[in-house]
Parts: sequence; C-alpha cells; structure tokens
Amino acid sequence: MPRLRWFDRKFDFSFPVELHPEIVERLRGTPDRLAERTAALSRDVLTRRIAQGWSIQENVGHIADLDAGIFFTRLAAYRNGEAMLPTADLTNAATDAAHHNDRSIGEVLARAREARSRFVTELESFDDAMFTRTSTHPRLGTPMRLVDMMFFVAEHDDHHLATITELTRAKPTR
Repeated sequence: MPRLRWFDRKFDFSFPVELHPEIVERLRGTPDRLAERTAALSRDVLTRRIAQGWSIQENVGHIADLDAGIFFTRLAAYRNGEAMLPTADLTNAATDAAHHNDRSIGEVLARAREARSRFVTELESFDDAMFTRTSTHPRLGTPMRLVDMMFFVAEHDDHHLATITELTRAKPTR
C-alpha cells in the first residue's frame, strides 16, 4: 500500500492538553528507536539511496537537523508568545548540506540524541500553562497549541522511522 506523503497529512489536534507528558515521553524515545532501527545495518545499507530519496542515515540526520533548527526555534516562539511560528525550509537544504552519509552512523545518532535531549529539556522547563499557548503553523495555516506542535514533531519522527523501516527492507537498485 502506498504511504501517505508527509505534506499530504492532515492533523487532528482535538486531544486534551493533559497528554503533554505522554508526548514528551514519545519525543524522548525517538533517539533510542533510531539507534535500535539502525544497529544491525551495514554502512552500505545505511547510506544507500533508493530512487531520489534520502538514505537511512540521512533520515536520521534530518530529525536532528529539524530539532536543532526549526523545532527548537518554534519552542522559542511559544515561549515569547509569537502569533506565528517560524517557517521551515521546505527544501530541507540543511539536511542536504550536512552530508550525513559522510559521517559514521554513531556520529549521526549522537547528534540526533543531543538535539532531541536539548529539545526535551526545554519542554520540561515549561510550566503546565505553556502547553496551552497557541501559535499559527505557517504551512498548515492552523493555530497549534504547544502540545499540538509536540504531537506534530512526534508524528514527523514516526514518518521517518517508517521510511527507515521501508529502506531497510528495500532491495538495492542497480
């Protein structure tokens, strides 16, 4: 069955804000899930590109790139009470420029772990009222509470983890 493209996703943010601790735990667990999914893979499999897409290692690096860049910047927008969240670079130039395939998987995973740890630490510094703060997502045009943005990030993580699973199973093309 073909997967739904990320940019075709629609999101329902009608869940209660009180779910923020569970979503923080989901976010906290992503580096461990990335490490588990990549542990037994050879460098060839980790860096292999299928068609025009990213490799497994580039998908891991992309999660770190967004945490360190746009997602952390969006936390500052919530903290500062900004009406509009910063716009993401939809070309993903940072991921392409990072050359994640030129590094070891250990380096890429360490960067993902560090970026996510910083992101989660910032979330844990907020009081409960912060998770109800609202700002508009620029691409979706939707007001999002901080807890909604956290869910969006967790869903993005799972999208890339599913892509990693697909790439793990893919047969090399010649």
